[in-house]
Amino acid sequence: MRLRGRLLLILLLLPVAAFAAETSSAPDVFLITIDTLRADHVECYGDSNIRTPALNRLCRDGVRFSRAFTPSPITNTSHASILTGLNPSRHGVTDFGVPLAASHRTLAERLKAKGYHTAAFIGAIILDSTGLAPGLDRGFDFYDNFPATAPTASRWERVERRGGDVVRRAERWLATHRAGPRLVWVHLYDPHDPYEPPAPFDAQYRDRPYDGEIAYADSALGQFLRFLDRNGWYGNALIVVVGDHGEGLGEHQEETHGIFLYDSTLHVPLIVKLPGGQSAGEELGNQVRTTDILPTVLDAAGFPASAEFDGTPLQPLWKGRAVAERLAPGETDYPLRFGWAPLRSLRAEGYKFIEAPRPEFYDLRADSGELRNLYEPWNERVRKLRAQLAELRVRAEVPGSAGRVPPATLEHLRALGYLGTDPGQTEVPEPSLLPDPKDKIVLQNLLHSAMLADEGGRPAEARAALEKAVLADPKSAPVLLQLGQIEFKEGNYERAAGTLAQARALRPQDSAAALYHGQALERSRNLPAARDALEDSLRLTPGQFAARQLLGRIYLRMGNLKAAQDQFEAAVFLEPKNAEARMDLARAFLQSQRPADALAQLTAAAQIAPGNAGVQELRAQAYTALGQDDLARKASARAALLRKRKAP
Repeated sequence: MRLRGRLLLILLLLPVAAFAAETSSAPDVFLITIDTLRADHVECYGDSNIRTPALNRLCRDGVRFSRAFTPSPITNTSHASILTGLNPSRHGVTDFGVPLAASHRTLAERLKAKGYHTAAFIGAIILDSTGLAPGLDRGFDFYDNFPATAPTASRWERVERRGGDVVRRAERWLATHRAGPRLVWVHLYDPHDPYEPPAPFDAQYRDRPYDGEIAYADSALGQFLRFLDRNGWYGNALIVVVGDHGEGLGEHQEETHGIFLYDSTLHVPLIVKLPGGQSAGEELGNQVRTTDILPTVLDAAGFPASAEFDGTPLQPLWKGRAVAERLAPGETDYPLRFGWAPLRSLRAEGYKFIEAPRPEFYDLRADSGELRNLYEPWNERVRKLRAQLAELRVRAEVPGSAGRVPPATLEHLRALGYLGTDPGQTEVPEPSLLPDPKDKIVLQNLLHSAMLADEGGRPAEARAALEKAVLADPKSAPVLLQLGQIEFKEGNYERAAGTLAQARALRPQDSAAALYHGQALERSRNLPAARDALEDSLRLTPGQFAARQLLGRIYLRMGNLKAAQDQFEAAVFLEPKNAEARMDLARAFLQSQRPADALAQLTAAAQIAPGNAGVQELRAQAYTALGQDDLARKASARAALLRKRKAP
């Protein structure tokens, strides 16, 4: 029996031993994505006007790919491609707030199944998995989302984190998870506009703030690499550093990114530092894609080869094997948010084709700046690229979908400089019949400038840009929406209501536009019209807390107590820890002669917000209605004390 027992124990332990051996040999993986990083603004990529010592070090210690391209110029879409190895038209995250389908497993899910500990540290709320990037957190043991309630009105910690802060958060996690293997994703957002580098980079790059942000992000990367050095984790780690997309910087009149598919926003740096110093210092000119990153990491971690991805491993390239050129597609649906045509592109054999209402074709060897459009429909290369692009689109498993983002999250989008409304609605049967973004880019630049000026507390500057935009296109719903919101903030409610009514007429299916219109009408004291606008908004997007709360208050003022209670109960359901919502419901109950129900809501509100004097004043009313005068006096005294404490 003893012998049989020992044999059984050995058999049971064999799989455990095999698993331990497998995971102990697997390398730590550190994925560093640097937002809005153009390849030609990095020192080791040839820019002598900037200092990026951390990236230079990785170029010396790793493999530098001089021709790497992202399939999307939008942050959450491009990162979904990095984390899945799929093009946007296949993973489906073609807009903000679109969930990554569970059928598309992330890098973290795959490595976690291999025994990896996994963590992600993001630098901007645009990658927050609770709002604008649902599903990207799958497979991560820890995903460092932003707090539900911002600790400050400043953009820092509200919508963005400095690179140094992101790195420190990653270091703290690593310090408590010292056993490997580990996958750590660090996202540095700093080069994204507005360009506000901290000292000393603001002074060093006074006339080039974008470069100053890159230099600062590089310093945060250097801090992280030194941390890995001190802990002995650098040498045997697989480190991948990549830009998620580039920046227009005025090329083709695009100031930022998202609209066009030129190399200014698709060409990114990609550096792979291999374990043990393999292939250190190599530079490869093969055309590669950011979708190649996931298959490359999986290959290094011992996964079998798979054809399920749009990307393929990079290992054959640094091993010197002859391989066919990789097609580099690009796509952007962001123009749809303005009511303009989406774009698709394909880069191959030194040429690029861009499918647009006015198609484009460039010989990149002779025209690297993509300035001379050589498009002719009968050109054989055009026909070949168009056919290859069509074939890629047929492969797509998931149709592009429009993200319907909650209004509170739309505010975050605008703070980051992206259009914060629902995508444009159109009766046009084919996207190619929509306006060409090339004809509208000046309008987009004005709108972008206005959004950043508004976020920066410069309403006059924002209004001036929007008024120019209205002159350029009086029928632009995004411009009218933004102008109406500026007018609302300035207290010109009737004018705001008129402007927002024009926007709604152009976009009747935009729930955010209906909400903003309802808010302006309510402030204008037009309660019936405000009610109708908010009802329209909720028919389009039922789960809006702000619309439910305001509609309930309007019904209360109009004397429709039952309708008010219905809206407030829905608001409490949506945000059960919101004290104001419970106070609103309590007011409706008090007016309906239901003091016991009001008291139940106020007891919960007092636990949520113990320092709220208004809660205690309403409790006093409820106790009085119940005939509990002693408790009413105590609640009144408590309210007076709280107000005295808050008095200046």
